[in-house]
Order: sequence, then C-alpha cells, then structure tokens
Amino acid sequence: MRFLSTILILLFLSACDLSAINSPYPEQENNASVLYASFSLRPKHLDPARSYSSNEAIFTGQIYEPPYQYHYLKRPYTLIPLTATELPKVRYFSADNIELAADDADIAYSLYQITIKPEIRYQPHPSFVKETDGQYVYHQMTAKQLVSVNTLSDFKQNASRELVAADYVYQIKRLAHPEIHSPILGLMSEHIVGLADYAEQLRQLKQKGKALNLRTSAIEGVTVIDRYRYQIKVVGKYPQLRYWLAMPFFAPVPWEADIFYAQKGLIEKNITLDWFPVGTGPYQLTENNPNQRMVLERNPNYHDEYYPENGDDGDFEQGLLKDSGQRLPLIDKVIFTLEKENTSYWNKFLQGYYDVSGISSDSFEQAIQLGGGGEFGLSDAMKKKGIDLRTSIGTSSYYIGFNMHDSVVGGYSEKAKKLRQALSIAIDYEEFISIFLNGRGIPAQGVIPPGIFGYIDGQQGINPRVYNWDDTKGVRKNIKEARELLVQAGYPNGRDEQTGEPLNLYFDVPASGPDARAQFDWLRKQFKKLGIQLIVRSSDYNRFQDKMHNGQAQIFQWGWNADYPDPENFLFLLYGPNGKVATGGENAANYENAEFDRLFEQMRAMPNNDERLKIIQEMSAILTEDSPWVWGYHPKQFSLYHAWNKNIKPNLMANNTIKYRRIDAYQRKELQQSWNKPILWPLIVLVFVVLLLFLPAFLLYIQKKYTKIT
Repeated sequence: MRFLSTILILLFLSACDLSAINSPYPEQENNASVLYASFSLRPKHLDPARSYSSNEAIFTGQIYEPPYQYHYLKRPYTLIPLTATELPKVRYFSADNIELAADDADIAYSLYQITIKPEIRYQPHPSFVKETDGQYVYHQMTAKQLVSVNTLSDFKQNASRELVAADYVYQIKRLAHPEIHSPILGLMSEHIVGLADYAEQLRQLKQKGKALNLRTSAIEGVTVIDRYRYQIKVVGKYPQLRYWLAMPFFAPVPWEADIFYAQKGLIEKNITLDWFPVGTGPYQLTENNPNQRMVLERNPNYHDEYYPENGDDGDFEQGLLKDSGQRLPLIDKVIFTLEKENTSYWNKFLQGYYDVSGISSDSFEQAIQLGGGGEFGLSDAMKKKGIDLRTSIGTSSYYIGFNMHDSVVGGYSEKAKKLRQALSIAIDYEEFISIFLNGRGIPAQGVIPPGIFGYIDGQQGINPRVYNWDDTKGVRKNIKEARELLVQAGYPNGRDEQTGEPLNLYFDVPASGPDARAQFDWLRKQFKKLGIQLIVRSSDYNRFQDKMHNGQAQIFQWGWNADYPDPENFLFLLYGPNGKVATGGENAANYENAEFDRLFEQMRAMPNNDERLKIIQEMSAILTEDSPWVWGYHPKQFSLYHAWNKNIKPNLMANNTIKYRRIDAYQRKELQQSWNKPILWPLIVLVFVVLLLFLPAFLLYIQKKYTKIT
C-alpha cells in the first residue's frame, strides 16, 4: 500500500510542474533573464595577459574592460570609448622631440594619451578588503586561514575600489612578466618603447632570485600622467595600436589582485587570476566548474552604460533599436553547460533549452534547405519553431601548418618546399568544404580572409602553386603534379629515395569525438594519394597548446579569428619575431623569412592604399613559394536563434556583446512547455497494472481480516 501511495504522489507532483520533468537544469529559472549556452573545451587561461583563444574570449570579454570597444551595430566596424572618455589623442614627434604632422616622413615616435572615466569600480573581490588601519585582510594569509578556503566563494568578505589609470599601466607591465609568457610580448616589444628592455630587466631579476615588483619598477614607454590619464609611447607609427586597445590584453588589472593571487597557498588550490578573473565589466564569474558548468552573473558594481541609440540603415526596422537608452547589461545571468557532443547540444536546442546554436554537418539537412538558385534558407521545421537564421562572412582562416623547425616538413630547402607544395595540392579543401561544412566556406588562397584589406578575389588572388585558372574560376591542380613534386622532394611514391623507408608524418590536433574521427579518416586519405601515411595525435586543447609552445608538433591544424579589421592581424601570424617557440607569439609555424619580415615591417603602419596592397601581394608571393601552411578555408558562419532572443546582430570583431542581448523569458517558458509536454500515459498504465496485480492480494487480505473479526 505504501508503494501505491508513492506512485500516486509522484504522478500528482508531475502534473503540477510539467516543465520541470524534461528540463536539463536542476533549478531552471523560467522567468529570469538568463542566457543558456554551452562550452565544449575547458578554457585554459582567463588572465587577460595570457588568454588568446576564442573559447576563453567568451568569458574574458564579459569580465574585463579595455579602454575601447567596437560599436555593436555600426558597420564597418567602428571603435568607440568604453572606459575611456574619448578615442586616444595621438601626437607624433621626431627623434629631436619636435612635434610633427601625422604624415611626416621623419616621425620617430608617437604618443597615445588615454583618459578614463571616473567612478568606475571593480567587481566585489576579497583582494580589496582592508582592516580599519588600512592593512589588507587577505594579502598575507596564514596556513590556518587557508584551511577553510577551497574556492574564491569561501572568502567571507569582499570589497571594491575605483578604477584608475595606474591599473592599465600595471597590466601592460604584466605583459613583460617572465612567468606569464604573454603571447603578444614579442609583437608589442616591436612597438611599445622600452617593453623589450623591461622584459629583460624582469627576467634578470628573476634569475637572481629577487622579487618582482611591477608597481615600483618603471617602463619607459608607458607612464601614468595622473589618476585618470596614462600615456603609451610607440616606435614610429603604429595605427593598429588603437585596435589592440579594444582587447583584453590592455584591460586593467588591479595590483591588489596580483598580490592576493601570488600567495603560495592559493596557487596550490588553483585559486589564481588565470582561473578567477577580477574586472570592471558587466559580468563576474561566480561559478567555475569546467567539468560541469561555468556561470557569469551581473556585476553589482557595473558602471553606467547604455544600449546604442543609433546604428546602420535597417537596424530600426529589424527591431535592433527597441532597447535604445536602456542600461546594460540586459541579461542578468549566463549559464554555460559542458557539452562534448554536437548531437546532445542540438537536441537540447530544439527543445528550447539552449538559446543559440550553430549548425553541424549532422544537423545541416534538418535545419537548412537550398533554394533554386543555390541560396541557403531555413527548413520548414525550423520556421515552424520560429527560429531565426543569421549568416555572416567569417573573417577567419582555418589552416594546416608545418612546423618550420621540423627536420622533415620544415626548413627552406627546395626539397622541403616541394614536399609542402605537394601536400597543399593533395589536400582537397573543396571536397572538405562539401563533405564536412555542407558548402559553408571557400578554399583559402592565402592568409587574408574576405572582408579584410589585402584579400583579392578572382584570377589575381589564386595560389598558383595549388590552382590553375580556368576562364572564370580557380581549379585545383591534378594529383599527378603533386606526385611529381613529391619525386623532386626525394620521396617517390611516398618513400625516402635513399633509404626506401616509407614517409610517415605526424599530425597534432586538439580534437576528439565522432565528428573529428571522420575528418581524420578523410585527411589520411588525402595523404595516401601520395603514398604517405599520416599518424594522427589527438589531445585536449590545453595539451595541444603546450605542444605548440614547445615546438613538439610536426604538422598541426589551427585557425585564426580576426582580432581587428586590418591585414596586419593575419600577416603577423607568419612574422618571424612572432614565432611560437622563440617568443611565445602567434606564429605557430615558426616561419622565418627575412624579406617577408622586412616587407611586413614596411606594410604594417601604412594606410590602406595601392602601395600597401602592392606590398601585401609581394608578401603573399613569398608565402606561396615557401608554403608554411596548407591555406585551408574561410568559413561562412551560420547561427540559429530562438524567437525569444532579441538584439541579435553578428559582430565578428567584438567579444563583449552579451551585455546587449535580451531574452524574453516568458516566451521561452511558454514554448519550452509546449515543445516538451511529458508523455504521462505510460506512468498511468503502470499504476493501473500495479493496482490490478495488487488487487487480488488486497481482497484476500480484507477477506481474512473480516473472517477473523467475525
């Protein structure tokens, strides 16, 4: 009888809250302004001086605030102030410190002056807590105090303070810290006066075992003017610096947080700036469990910022200005749940439990239908759910790289070049795009993607080492030409002509799962066309990054999303002083060519004109000859949004756009319930079956009890 009662109670409770039965969230906040998203790769770095991956930027972009940002709605992409009061004031000087015009040929250095807004405050954090005498409560914790601390939320007290110009200067100094290994140190040392010398000074102090105090040590090219103003001195002209000033690398870090996180006891518990950020942005990271979920919540100290009041033509008609003047952020909370498989994510998206989705190859036919002219459109099933499709041309390049330090595929001999050129022909990216991307991409002819100055379409833009021009389009060279190049490289039929041993090549990738395995099988077939065996070495993304940093990969697969709309941001991926092994930079192939580097240094500070384009073409010709990459493809980005998502306009430059988004939580709840009505009849049938099974026993029990009484 107790069993029957339990079933009936469960049935009753289920009927009371049908939406809770199918929800993947244990405590779904149906009426709250919450964005539900996911992540598949654990972010390795959340320290703004170290983080440089897209899976990390989704967090750092919401937490940290550099002085500038991109306007959410305007195209072309337009820089506007964020924490700064205005765009930087730039002055130009000769070597004799005489101020010059911006177009003067004798400019020796530039001065960027940045003024920040007052009354901006950091998120609540224990590093700011002080005693009444001014001493910091948690900067020198004892072993006894550390016993009860296992995560940042275990600290009982939090405090804040105002953002000041010195915090920005402090962060730039951190780029040079020998223990941080900032990926942009090499590049920025070329531009910021004194940064290279400062990095060497810190390195020597560390070697001598001395403490590094960034607050007291000075850097020539970065100075504090007063509480709200600071100055950056740049070698010659470097107009791209304004774009870097919109990236988390140049966001402020308070010295209190650095001192707080430097405590050995906290480091041993993985309580570090790399894992628990401290920023002034609209959100703070309140839950960091990479094995389950990560949560961003509204920063209670966030300063006044408002939704844009203007945009492009057509934005008003599309409803993108309905929230004009509203205080940001419009969403209170973002829950990122770990999803390793595309299928699981897709099914939950269709149920309404994720707000946004990309489109994998497996779900493409379910989501997209092709029109008579070959255009992409939503399937009827997606239209029925009110789902919206947004597409954009990706300013991204995905490629296969060769480690130029490797003894087989690297180097600059004619044989090494011909081996790389042969592989570039054999790897058929037209086929890859058709099979794995459903046509959502174009084969790359070089490093610069469409939409960035320097990209050339048509016959002038093709890679002549891989393609022939056929009247109206480029056609990949015949595999016979690749085999002939392989013979010239010393590997006829994929065997070493001297030893007769088969050529085995090693391919390192940060990928796993069924989707990745299918791509690996395809890639092996591409190499097999030349008689070469490809051995795939797959590892998690963090291990992959370590192998790249140490130069342990032979061939690798990677990609690059534009940080800012300038060709320098792509060409610097092959600039020698930016080598991954030598400087920790983003030249993952460790490619070095003196002429390419000379042209790069000439090109990078030029305006977008015919002369700059000519230099870029010369650089592209050098890369085509050396072939440090198999150029891969540029993607076409497809994103699906449920009807309750508001203020959606893809922005390929900005990484801080969640604050502009809005969720209609009521509409989401209504649709979730209509799409996920639980099927209760099996439970009802089960109850009746159980009742029928127990009924004879129950009647017998009653009969015996009655007989005993009488």
